Amino acid sequence: MNRTARLYALVEELRAAAPRPLTVAALAARFEVSTRTAQRDLQTLMEAGVPVRSIPGRGGGWSIDPEMTLPPIHLTADEASALTAALAAADASTPYAGAARTAAQKIVAAMTGPASEAAQELAARIVALPTHGDSEVRTAVEQALADNTALRLSYTDAAGHESNRVVEPAGLLTADGRWYLIAWCRTRRAGRGFRLDRIAAAAPTGEQAQPHDLTELLRGSAAASAVRPTALTSLTPRP
Repeated sequence: MNRTARLYALVEELRAAAPRPLTVAALAARFEVSTRTAQRDLQTLMEAGVPVRSIPGRGGGWSIDPEMTLPPIHLTADEASALTAALAAADASTPYAGAARTAAQKIVAAMTGPASEAAQELAARIVALPTHGDSEVRTAVEQALADNTALRLSYTDAAGHESNRVVEPAGLLTADGRWYLIAWCRTRRAGRGFRLDRIAAAAPTGEQAQPHDLTELLRGSAAASAVRPTALTSLTPRP
């Protein structure tokens, strides 16, 4: 087992045992490595932001917060290859691009044998041309959606008109290769779509946003012209 695969296996081993801690010696024996190697792997996980922690004293060891990790997801080889290829194609202007790239690496690392080789080969055949995009804007949009907070935007519309406004983000729309922030515009008092590559600046206001129905905002926004409202499909699984 290579180190990358071992790191992910370590996380799953800790998650399966949580909240009970596991000693470094037990983990070293489980993965047939030295205690020094196991300790170094655990430190690497902690420095990478994985919610692992060391519990000192008798009966202590290493544990992980199970609420901060996902249970194993069983994918077919085709599903894993498709996900790897799609995630690898995310360029710097795509929302959650950084997370997409690390997720692709995790999928490939978790696969073995011919399936892993097939996924990597397929991903290598997909090239994403770089597009204009401000990473600070993208990060601000991502954070506002996660925290449900309002954003102050500097925006240039299709006609070249510049404006400053405060918006309440509701979601993201992708259509024709472009990404739009769908939000309630406090200035226009209506739903609006803002192309991410036309947002010159985005700053958090610290104010909580009101809940808005994404589909209703889409139907009334300028971005709705980019896609037929009857064809709107979210990634939420249907019951």
